Amino acid sequence: MQHLRLKQQQQALMQQALLQQQSLYHPGILAPPQIEPIPSGNLPPGFDPSTCRSVYVGNIHSQVTEPLLQEVFASTGPVEGCKLIRKEKSSYGFVHYFDRRSAALAILSLNGRHLFGQPIKVNWAYASGQREDTSGHFNIFVGDLSPEVTDAMLYACFSVYHSCSDARVMWDQKTGRSRGFGFVSFRSQQDAQSAINDLSGKWLGSRQIRCNWATKGAGSNDDKQSSDAKSVVELTNGSSEDGKETTNNEAPENNPQYTTVYVGNLAPEVTQLELHRHFHALGAGVIEEVRVQRDKSFGFVRYSTHAGAALAIQMGNTQSFLCGKQIKCSWGSKPTPPGTSSNPLPPPAAAPLPGLSAIDLLAYERQLAMSKMGGVHALMHPQGQHPLKQAAMGVGAAGASQAIYDGFI
Repeated sequence: MQHLRLKQQQQALMQQALLQQQSLYHPGILAPPQIEPIPSGNLPPGFDPSTCRSVYVGNIHSQVTEPLLQEVFASTGPVEGCKLIRKEKSSYGFVHYFDRRSAALAILSLNGRHLFGQPIKVNWAYASGQREDTSGHFNIFVGDLSPEVTDAMLYACFSVYHSCSDARVMWDQKTGRSRGFGFVSFRSQQDAQSAINDLSGKWLGSRQIRCNWATKGAGSNDDKQSSDAKSVVELTNGSSEDGKETTNNEAPENNPQYTTVYVGNLAPEVTQLELHRHFHALGAGVIEEVRVQRDKSFGFVRYSTHAGAALAIQMGNTQSFLCGKQIKCSWGSKPTPPGTSSNPLPPPAAAPLPGLSAIDLLAYERQLAMSKMGGVHALMHPQGQHPLKQAAMGVGAAGASQAIYDGFI
């Protein structure tokens, strides 16, 4: 009788997980691939989930005990063994089942469940040596992910291309929530380009996703990634050997408080306006601040979100020439302080127009600096005037002192 009840419970959980997974795809627009509904994530070559009976459990709250962990995971099937490894910030563990079906059901039904208010991460357990090395693969950035999208769903979406080798959603390690973007790797450059062309704007979960190249050289014949790009693209969201989390929570690529892009190797003639125009054209996100240190040949571009900054670094290192010099983009050295004013900059002028002098451009930059202080609404185009002419005439910026402006450059 107990065995029958357990089997019925398993069937009910499996049905619930399947319905939940299917409901996350927008019907008729992006149908899920016809694959077995078991999270695959980055299954390495040689790893056979049909024989695996163990799962990795990450982000475990400090109050969770080993008996409690075993009790929770016993809800999907008989547990052969359970091991909890204590860590200072968040612990992890392994659960070994007597059969593969129970392990698969645990991944489907328990991943993301809260224990003491903290969401756990559940996936297949395997050694890091089994994972495929994707450092030489072609990586694409996937943005606007809805909160419910998991690594497995992202992988399932892009695995329609046979060379898809990895898919990772970037997670906030403190809250356990998605940061709204991820990366997908392909062995074939052609498949990566096809994915960008075919899946941008398609529905995954409750949102339309956007795709673009994520690494320098991905859109060319250069297979080498720059060190700046690699630091962001490295897909370190899973577990490594013995299930230890390898993600450094304080690293810029993993800390949502980092929203500033450092831009190095600037030509001496690059102005704030030109840098703003260059990064605005990338379309990576909402820009809130632009600064240039001309005497030191570098500058900063601050975005409203971490995801926007991450994409800007990738695209900036791909479209990397400004005033004839190859710029280098990476994360700013410090996170954006909490409470920093969040005022989007007005779009920059597309290009200087005939009849506009260097004084006009300087006036525009002065007004741009003032707009960051929230003191004026710059570039409002009254009476049909061009914004640069308006700035040169002092519209909306009367009384602005040179000392205030100098504080921004």
